[in-house]
Amino acid sequence: MSFPGTGWPAGPLQAAQRAFGWLCCEPQPLTFDCRPYAGLPDGDVVLEPLRELLLAPQTGRAVRDAVWRELVVRARGGQAPWMVAVVGMALPALVRAARALSGGRPGQPDLDAELLAGYLAAVHTVDLDRGRICARLVRAGAAAAQRLRDTDAAHVAVQACRFVSRAPSRPWDHPDLLLARAVTSGVISELDARLIAVTRLDRVLLATAAAGLGLATTSAQRRRRRAEHRLVAALVGGDL
Repeated sequence: MSFPGTGWPAGPLQAAQRAFGWLCCEPQPLTFDCRPYAGLPDGDVVLEPLRELLLAPQTGRAVRDAVWRELVVRARGGQAPWMVAVVGMALPALVRAARALSGGRPGQPDLDAELLAGYLAAVHTVDLDRGRICARLVRAGAAAAQRLRDTDAAHVAVQACRFVSRAPSRPWDHPDLLLARAVTSGVISELDARLIAVTRLDRVLLATAAAGLGLATTSAQRRRRRAEHRLVAALVGGDL
């Protein structure tokens, strides 16, 4: 077991791995009683080795689902260590999903954050009577991240189509001034402008910006999408 370092990673998935690593460290690592599960060690197992056991080909699907069912029940109980644990146990699959969503490109923190947010939301709603619990949780997170990716791609496509050829920027074309003008004109609200400025211009993670503005991540995503559509329509119509 590797001891986690002292510096805190910037990426959401790397931060989740660091937090999970701390859970698995001595002197009091978080453990899981494996005695009720056939084929697993007869006793308490630290979570990191347990993750490897669940990934091993010799561990049957029924056992995996039984362990995951109990992990989700504990996470739903509201204890922070088990919520961290239920993320850490799925990190290999979450990392693969993030890589697929980004096309193998590193440094996609917004996508990673939305992947985690979608995953955690599904922890509270996933049907525990069905099989492949971990896979369905990861798929829910990937679907949330894909929606964000597709929304951003559509936003960029609209901008590219409209502004592929344009005059050189003038001082009053600065994005901050454009947003201020949009607020004054009633195209978007002041909160919408702050959300767009923080996430698009300052490159703050959507989840972080949403928390700072008192919004849920999914609500902030929808709000930003609607505001950007109104901005584009106003620009195309000459209202700004």
